[in-house]
Amino acid sequence: MDTIIRKWRLEDAKDLAEMLNNKKIQDNLRDGLPLPYTEKDGSAFIQDMLAADPTKTFAFAIVNTEDQAIGSVGAFRCENIHQQTAEMGYYLAEDYWGQGFVTKAVKQLTDYLFAETDIIRIFAEPFSTNQGSCRVLEKCGFQLEGTLRKNAVKNGEVKDMQMYALIK
Repeated sequence: MDTIIRKWRLEDAKDLAEMLNNKKIQDNLRDGLPLPYTEKDGSAFIQDMLAADPTKTFAFAIVNTEDQAIGSVGAFRCENIHQQTAEMGYYLAEDYWGQGFVTKAVKQLTDYLFAETDIIRIFAEPFSTNQGSCRVLEKCGFQLEGTLRKNAVKNGEVKDMQMYALIK
């Protein structure tokens, strides 16, 4: 499988801003991202990811065949009794939806985490309405553990989330 994830680079900020100025993408992410999302916001995010503790934050750009950043995939180590668990999140530029990029990226990141770290459990919590994200996780071997009913409020709407997990 061709590698389609790599560490973020500061020059990815423009592509990141273009991706995250899409309301369809932001509607499926947690709150906290500005809209509009500027190149300066992208630079700040990338600097934060590059400076983060590499034993706790595993953040990568998803890239196309031209090495252009077209998405993001990351896992973040939990704390305390959950220290060998990581939460995963991802998004992709709309022009690349449905082409298998996220599935490959999630698989590459999970393989890396299980081979190179002491992480034994990776979970993700997509909104129940985000069927594309749920399908990605299922294709990568994640199992649906349950529905987190009325677990979030996004854009003023109370939403269910799905709890998926992959165990080493």
